[in-house]
Amino acid sequence: MVTSTQPTTQTLYDQDYYLWIRTTINQLRTGQFSAVDLENLLEELETISRSQKRTITNLLIKLFVHLLKLKCWDSERERNQGHWLGEIRTFRKQIKNSLKDSPSLKPYILEIFDECYQDARLEASDRSQLPIDIFPIIPIGSLEQILDDWLPIQKNEG
Repeated sequence: MVTSTQPTTQTLYDQDYYLWIRTTINQLRTGQFSAVDLENLLEELETISRSQKRTITNLLIKLFVHLLKLKCWDSERERNQGHWLGEIRTFRKQIKNSLKDSPSLKPYILEIFDECYQDARLEASDRSQLPIDIFPIIPIGSLEQILDDWLPIQKNEG
């Protein structure tokens, strides 16, 4: 009986993830579809999809937190406004880049918009030590405003 020293594709996933990826790409490019480890490939694709959604969710919450701090944390605004504005710009750019790469995620943002805003209210309250009712219950802007250059205050306020 002859035993192969090469790991099978099925076990390759567990033994050497990077080699599994390179092998799978090569198999797909050369049309060796029957050799592709479909079960693990499908699992990886689903993981990528969930990861993109998590990234958008986290970025939207962070964006809301900084917009809320800018709007409501009066005692720290003057000292922190520059930092908050920089973070707002960064999170907007990251969200826009994600949507540019995956425009089909825009409906997902609409779906999670209100929930992310409420999560951001809690986080802004925790970070500022201000009571939760300081932060408006209703979102402070529309999705278009939140993702655009709009700010909940005039830039020179503080």
